Amino acid sequence: MSALSIPARVRGLPMLRPFADRDFRIFWAGENVSVLGDQFHFVALAWLTLQLTGSGLALGTVLMAAAVPRALLMLFGGAISDRYQPKTVILASNALRAVAVGIIAALVLTDRAELWQVAVMAVVFGTVDAFFYPAISSFLPLLLGPERLPAANALFQATGQLIGLVGPALAGVVIAIIGTGPAFALDSASFVVAAVAIVLVHGGLRRLAKDPSAEAVMPEPSTPPTPQAPTGILATIREGAAYAFRDPALRTLLVMSAALNFAFTGPISVGLPWLSANRFDAGAAGFGIMLSGWGAGALIGAIVAGSVGRIRHQGGVIVAIAAVLGLGLAAIGVAPNVAAVTLIALAMGVGGGFINVTVVSWVQQRTDPAILGRVMSLLMLGSVGLAPLSLVVTGALIDIHPTLVFLGAGGIILASVGVALASRADRVLG
Repeated sequence: MSALSIPARVRGLPMLRPFADRDFRIFWAGENVSVLGDQFHFVALAWLTLQLTGSGLALGTVLMAAAVPRALLMLFGGAISDRYQPKTVILASNALRAVAVGIIAALVLTDRAELWQVAVMAVVFGTVDAFFYPAISSFLPLLLGPERLPAANALFQATGQLIGLVGPALAGVVIAIIGTGPAFALDSASFVVAAVAIVLVHGGLRRLAKDPSAEAVMPEPSTPPTPQAPTGILATIREGAAYAFRDPALRTLLVMSAALNFAFTGPISVGLPWLSANRFDAGAAGFGIMLSGWGAGALIGAIVAGSVGRIRHQGGVIVAIAAVLGLGLAAIGVAPNVAAVTLIALAMGVGGGFINVTVVSWVQQRTDPAILGRVMSLLMLGSVGLAPLSLVVTGALIDIHPTLVFLGAGGIILASVGVALASRADRVLG
């Protein structure tokens, strides 16, 4: 076997085929450098806030300062992404975040940082995120053909999971050695790298519908026609919502996605640490083990989704996995120990990672590129917008009846599955 034949075979793996595209390689590398920088940002932000105030309430307030504008402006972000080139929005987002974090780094390094400045930076981050996420979701279909979208989404999710597993620990060690100021500086530099990468990308520009190369990503005949571009931003948002909700499959998928994210966010983020501390007496280590089970499963699920290609009866598979996720959440509520929860979380993570890649790729392939930013913003709003509510509801109920929290969350998912089956969305999804 020759040395040159190994890379060729590796490149032939379905999940790695997007790497054959120069633009994708540059874009993927730049954004993942930024994702690694985000781990430094998150740890440094938490540590700086606690250094300045010593208050968990202050930390929660700073996090909410980012979450609120991110949720409120998500639909506006989708509309802007459709009105302008997604590539331009991504470049502007990375540049703005580089400047915002750079300012905080300078303030920390000169011992001038105050809590209000950190809160302002959080607001800026949340605002920019609301425009960045719809743009990046609508950029990939312009960069790659539809046959490579599942693999591309899987690559982004898989590398994100890997970075999420090792990044916080690495960030913690670096911050312990060099401090929060240099950590923020590293995060700012990571956004500069991502901005330079997007400048170096040649493609990814929205094509006219008459361009034959754009026909591959035009919607299927059953998809509603693309609306004419309205003049006002609110009208643009309304047109996007009307487009999505006129399509039975898209409508059901949006409802199911919102139910899944609402049911998962609170029980995983609040419920698992509560179980570890109060029911299992396993402390932070137990919580970390359970969360790692979910992360490892999600990584496996993303790899599988990016490797199998087009699957038969895709809609039925999505609905079936959603039902398993609902049952898994209910099972966590009655699990006897950390090991059992970890195994359940591992299995659920596989399903969650698979369904995330599959659903996003399906929406990207189905939706007209001219309106994709708005449709993706609706999909993301189900997770971003409902996350604070899920956290609050779970926090209020977990002390009263933790088992009921998980059973109720599982029931919400199963109810959304019932809606999907009743509307026959499993058949429309393919």
